[in-house]
Amino acid sequence: MAPVKLAEYLFARLRQLGVDSVHGVPGDFNLTMLDHVEPAGLNWVGNANELNAAYAADGYARIKGLGAVVTTFGVGELSAINAIAGAYAEFAPVVHIVGIPARQLHETRTLMHHTLNDGEYKRFSQMAAQVTIAQTRLWDPLTSAQQVDDILAQCLLHCRPVYIELPVDLVDALVSGDRLQTPIRIPEPEEIPPNLEDLVSKVIGKMEAAKQPIIYVDGESRPLRILDALQQLVSATKWPTFTSPFGKGLVDETEQNYQGVYQGQWGDEKVHDFVNGADMVLCFGPHLSGTNTYMWNSIPQGGETISFTNTGVNMGAEHYRDIPAMLIMSRLVKALDVSKIKSYSPYPQIPKYQLLDASSPPGDDMIKQDKVWRILGNLIRPGDIVMGETGTPGFGVREMPLQKHCRLFTHVTWLSIGYMLPAAQGAALAQRELIAASKWHGIKKAKTILFIGDGSFQMTAQEMSTMVKHDLDVIIVLINNDGYSIERFIHGRKQGYNDVARWRYLEAPSFFGAPKDTFTASAKTWAELRTILENDRVNNTRGLSMIEVVMEREDAPPGQLQKVLDMQIERESKTA
Repeated sequence: MAPVKLAEYLFARLRQLGVDSVHGVPGDFNLTMLDHVEPAGLNWVGNANELNAAYAADGYARIKGLGAVVTTFGVGELSAINAIAGAYAEFAPVVHIVGIPARQLHETRTLMHHTLNDGEYKRFSQMAAQVTIAQTRLWDPLTSAQQVDDILAQCLLHCRPVYIELPVDLVDALVSGDRLQTPIRIPEPEEIPPNLEDLVSKVIGKMEAAKQPIIYVDGESRPLRILDALQQLVSATKWPTFTSPFGKGLVDETEQNYQGVYQGQWGDEKVHDFVNGADMVLCFGPHLSGTNTYMWNSIPQGGETISFTNTGVNMGAEHYRDIPAMLIMSRLVKALDVSKIKSYSPYPQIPKYQLLDASSPPGDDMIKQDKVWRILGNLIRPGDIVMGETGTPGFGVREMPLQKHCRLFTHVTWLSIGYMLPAAQGAALAQRELIAASKWHGIKKAKTILFIGDGSFQMTAQEMSTMVKHDLDVIIVLINNDGYSIERFIHGRKQGYNDVARWRYLEAPSFFGAPKDTFTASAKTWAELRTILENDRVNNTRGLSMIEVVMEREDAPPGQLQKVLDMQIERESKTA
């Protein structure tokens, strides 16, 4: 095969790995690189700013398995770095490609724009090193192709962002085209770990001895690439299965034994008692940040926990290192004899969230957080992607039962407000590409539903224009409760710093270029919301739709947020 230009090689590799669209913003150090995007068969998205572009690449990566964002040197990459840090914290495999000045300018320490005017060109890559799993600076045509392959393999292996610098004078440098014939593969062990069979036997033995076992699914199961085997285990054992917020949407919620998001003491007392009564917990992909565990309260404490992690398997005081989760899970599923394990027959009566009909609350009453999420859940269809922005929506979506093949994103660890709107653009684009390729579980039509508060919406509203530009099927449900409600609940109920400007939100689609017949509607009462949910245009959405749901400022979803608000009110009453 004839030699190819370095930029061609890079984009060809991304295409081979399943990336069909590249997010980003043009800048003077990446323009010639961008000339090679569309010739490589890739769609150039073109975002409103670099922060949004990286958020969108993150959402795309969580659905597609890999995402890419292109920025320019200095000003562009630093605008994106907040989003890249979030991708690192929450395991989104994003390739951040930065167009940088020509090599000679670095070597002569020329005082160029987009620098700090001190001749130091490595400051930004040093910053990026703190929030990416691997970094590379393409500097020599003889080694650049190998560097590209190696860093993309690292991105896939660790499911975390990587950073590539491409100087403008190397964009057209020729590299071997023959290398493109050899696929990039995720590194695997050279041999079967010698203690694998012993570990499988021990786990099976504990499973057979358990009297009240449960399964706990957390979000790092996705980067561990064990979801298929995990689903087989959940279906075969029929053991009560709980998830963290990060784990919600990773297993089939239509299974009888799926119990929902476990909230510890903040949730239902009967659920809490049942989990605490477990004598064994199979824990998959633990991600034990405070905000993913209701401030460490929902980490299952009953009995012995066997955890499948990115470094191996933890069983009591023993840690079996360097055993890939995919490997042990495949052996475990094959070795399991369900006739020898605990059968919950009859199945225990453990409470879990159910959908509510929109006609159940009195029609003239104002919409309340205690029921609205289980009513809004009626929007969801098989294959939909559901996204709950940091704030009351992020808690509310946890109550929503999902249909088959749905995915859900809620706030987990990074909690950068405004993330979900551009991430919804990226996720919806990835969803559409997979549907077009007949790789979305056989589903021909699905949508992305974004639940977002008014404060978060104002952070990244521009990305509605990208949704419109690419004609993505997205429903935006805007919760208008007049400000940063989650911050009010924590502190400052009446403080002005938790207020936001009052926008005319339903005019946003028009301003951002949506067709004049775009569906928009607002609801303050249950009757108004029911009318919206019964509208055929909502249930058969094409393109963008927007629904505003107006609620009171100090109305919180039941559970942790409501109790945090109640504690603040109690403190205030004592000091009054």
